[in-house]
Amino acid sequence: MHALVRQETLEPAWTVQQILDLLGRPLNDLLLQAQAVHRQYHPANAVQCSRLASIKTGGCPEDCAYCPQSSRYATPVINTPLMPLSEVLAQAREARAQGAQRFCMGAAWRSPTARQLDDVIVRVQAVKALGMETCVTLGMLKEGQAQRLKEAGLDYYNHNLDTAPEHYANIITTRHFEDRLDTLRRVRAAGLKVCCGGIVGMGESRAVRAGLVAALANLHPCPESVPVNALVKVPGTPLADTPDLDVFEFVRTIAVARITMPTAVVRLSAGRETMHASTQALCFMAGANSVFIGERLLTTANPVPESDQRLFERLGLVAMPEAV
Repeated sequence: MHALVRQETLEPAWTVQQILDLLGRPLNDLLLQAQAVHRQYHPANAVQCSRLASIKTGGCPEDCAYCPQSSRYATPVINTPLMPLSEVLAQAREARAQGAQRFCMGAAWRSPTARQLDDVIVRVQAVKALGMETCVTLGMLKEGQAQRLKEAGLDYYNHNLDTAPEHYANIITTRHFEDRLDTLRRVRAAGLKVCCGGIVGMGESRAVRAGLVAALANLHPCPESVPVNALVKVPGTPLADTPDLDVFEFVRTIAVARITMPTAVVRLSAGRETMHASTQALCFMAGANSVFIGERLLTTANPVPESDQRLFERLGLVAMPEAV
């Protein structure tokens, strides 16, 4: 049996109702519990920094309702071919100089071809040679592709569940939730570490958010890295006019991710550019211990490095002592 198995083949570690109960706790109690769990498994006040680069942008055939890179929507995103190796290395060196331990590369494909994977492998090997951890997100993987990435020295593969299984078809129709699990099984079988999270604020209910956390927490084993993204509303996408999610509900989601996946690095991901410093501080209190640095996250804005540095200094946060 693969290391990652279907949720229904194991007794769930967390039920949706248990997670709903956590989400419903008084905020101070929830934060106290999350921070206590956090300190059992992770160094206090330490944040791991990564950099995310879009190495092939736009033109994706999928219809993810949140994504400006879909070819189905008229968005500000400009389609670009695969980024030249020299530019990838320049961005990786800049990220390393800014304190990033991991360099993540994203390509807007449904699933890479053999030739496309060859091109990515060259970039993985070059970034790895700089002494940085590597992560890629390339879409769904076919048999054997995860193994090739592992042999090339890749550390992490990112493949988000996006939302809860029962809500999935409301957000994406060009693939199924089970397709995500199939790729994650291949990634685990190859011995790669898993980066897997989701997006909140897409108009979903609290029960759906609980379902997303349950789906992640009941992966076996749970992901080493869990990015929690706040929807970035891009004009032209179907979710562009979605009402804002209450900031405390977002903080609660971070907290339950920490409690239910205690060993994972919980990554405060998309949406930080518009978050007030106090909201980010609450997220770190809730157990977030990783961020993306750099001015762009694939195609959306991210806080400038100087802003992050000032925030970390104000909060007394330091760099993670070693890559995790």
